[in-house]
Amino acid sequence: MTADELTTRDLADDPAVTGERAEWLAALAKHRHFLRFTTRDLTDEQAGLRTTDSKLCLGGLIKHVAEVERNWGKFILGGPSTLPDYTAMTEADWARRADSFRMLPGETLAGVLADYAEAARDTDELVATLPDLDAMWPLPKAPWTEPGAQWSIRQVLIHIISETAQHSGHADIIRESLDGATSMS
Repeated sequence: MTADELTTRDLADDPAVTGERAEWLAALAKHRHFLRFTTRDLTDEQAGLRTTDSKLCLGGLIKHVAEVERNWGKFILGGPSTLPDYTAMTEADWARRADSFRMLPGETLAGVLADYAEAARDTDELVATLPDLDAMWPLPKAPWTEPGAQWSIRQVLIHIISETAQHSGHADIIRESLDGATSMS
């Protein structure tokens, strides 16, 4: 199965999803497409290669973005208790987190892409059905968050889109370093 064959239900075109929600979903779909597109025609081995000084690989980036969507979906529904206290994580916890950025033995690109498509469907369904985008939660404890900060669901959606776009750019650089292919040209 190729990246082009893996699509998510396009809720942005669903007549029941209108206005701001359709715009969120359309923006997210665009950045997801570019991220998936970086893996076109690659083998499992190529998807797991590091091609820059970074420790990132294409398959790992897609795994990470799927995990990000799932975690923020849990946060939207249940607040900060659904995510780890990153300030209390052990070395083993950080090592497990690092595994989400690489392809592990036995993982395939098709499997990683299918998992991402499932996470995307869940996020899209959540965005389409949320009763209130203004609901607020305190952010989980993490070295990268301001103590006491709160985000609305709308801010979480901005973050998901931003993270997907940022990692799509990372993926494009990794792919270009691999074989010269780019997403935008």
